[in-house]
Amino acid sequence: MISYIIKRVLLLIPVLLVVSTIVFFLIHIIPGDPVDFILGEQALPVDRELLIHEFELDRPVSVQYLHFMKGVLKGDLKHSLLDRRSVARHIQERYGATLQLAVAALFVALIIAIPLGIFAALKKNSIYDSSAMFLSLVGISMPNFWLGPLLILLFCVTLGWFPVAGRESLSSIVLPAVTLGAALSAMLSRMTRASMLEVLNKEYITAARAKGLPESKVILKHALKNALNPILTIVGLQVGALLAGAIVTEKIFN
Repeated sequence: MISYIIKRVLLLIPVLLVVSTIVFFLIHIIPGDPVDFILGEQALPVDRELLIHEFELDRPVSVQYLHFMKGVLKGDLKHSLLDRRSVARHIQERYGATLQLAVAALFVALIIAIPLGIFAALKKNSIYDSSAMFLSLVGISMPNFWLGPLLILLFCVTLGWFPVAGRESLSSIVLPAVTLGAALSAMLSRMTRASMLEVLNKEYITAARAKGLPESKVILKHALKNALNPILTIVGLQVGALLAGAIVTEKIFN
């Protein structure tokens, strides 16, 4: 297990280098001039020359790339073009809130998806199963940029239960977590249902029931324990999507 983790971490290094390289050259290819963005199109030529020299934009792209990669390997992400502050400091100040929101959204998704998926699997082909899967379909279909404002209008503006925006208290994270976790919970509930249906047909489940074990123990200890393997795999893969989706949700809830 340890060797597998080390191997995956080592494989992550070339992936990050390739992604960094692609992003660097894409920024140079797309239209737009960062100098115009900072100073405006009416800036004096002397001011433009000073800023170009300060950010080393007058050097060849290959030299800029080597300088950039050298800084990345040292952990130096340079300074923001907007306020000249360290990019690493910007990330440090903001990413804590993003991680907090992603963890809360994952928690919301799991506490909704796993019970709903188990219930749907136990009531296979019934009206309850169909209703649960319909709810999951609705959850997958609702984008967070639509669900977020809808929750704000209902629970903040109309009912006044939660703050509209900000990060002042624990209640501030409830609606953003629900917004971000809704789609994931919908997908995980369908995955839980499918995994549970596969496990419930196994011989060891039949044997556990034949021994006279309580149904709750058969479901929670024997069936769910083995059904969680593919679910946890999907959860791991979706962590990156949660961190990316948190950007949109953070903008909605400020």
